[in-house]
Amino acid sequence: MSDSKEKQPDTGQREAEKAKQDKAIQEALGLIKHKFLVMSGKGGVGKTSVAANLAIALSKKGAKVGLMDVDLHGPDIPRMLGLKGLLEVSENRLEPKPYSDNLKVVSIESLAQDTNQAVIWRGPLKFHAIRQFVSDVHWGPLDYLIIDSPPGTGDEPLSVAQMIPDAKAIIVTQPQEIALGDIRKSINFCKVLKMEIFGLIENMSGFVCPHCGKSVDLFGSGGGFRTATAMNVPFLGRIPFDPKLVKCADRGESYLEKYPDSEITKALSEITAKMMKVD
Repeated sequence: MSDSKEKQPDTGQREAEKAKQDKAIQEALGLIKHKFLVMSGKGGVGKTSVAANLAIALSKKGAKVGLMDVDLHGPDIPRMLGLKGLLEVSENRLEPKPYSDNLKVVSIESLAQDTNQAVIWRGPLKFHAIRQFVSDVHWGPLDYLIIDSPPGTGDEPLSVAQMIPDAKAIIVTQPQEIALGDIRKSINFCKVLKMEIFGLIENMSGFVCPHCGKSVDLFGSGGGFRTATAMNVPFLGRIPFDPKLVKCADRGESYLEKYPDSEITKALSEITAKMMKVD
């Protein structure tokens, strides 16, 4: 049996490879004007839906946008946007999936032959994969990179914070208190890492009954605003609940294109207008 150590790259080789990747990451990020990490304290608050629709809304306003899905265990972005098939390779680099002329997407889902296969990775593998999402992908010049991370304050948002120190956090919550308790942890996560918090979005904030027209607070009301105020974080706005948004996501259809005059579309337009004012 041959010595397994002979197959392992030596320290110098590993350092050279890392330096090469570091350079590729810095070159790629240097072509991207603004980076936003969309995060949440817990699951089920509609974070991925918000990230996807913010990206679509920005692209519809003429901005060049990249959407990077780093939710490695639950990558829903491709299905939500109706994107199928694997990423293509050009000149030894991955080409993002085009959603439109102004929006392109990268997700672990688009790298897997079997999309039903579970990703069973520990922290180091996640960190390496997220680095490759930047270094090995031909993003090109972008006005915005929207990064959808999994819920909580684990490996993925930590990896993004370390790799992209100028990324700004957009934190998504529901109005209910149990969600707000978790979101305060996300806010403190950003403060500890010195990541700028661009603002907090209160999602699923109210529901207008299509039959009687009465507004119902399914998950409470105003909690996101109160939390943002108490913790000195900008409040970006409220996005109401609409069952049609769920149906569009399940079908891979664009809610913003199908319902351009809806309250959700108006709310997203107001939030993206604030994003586009960033210097």
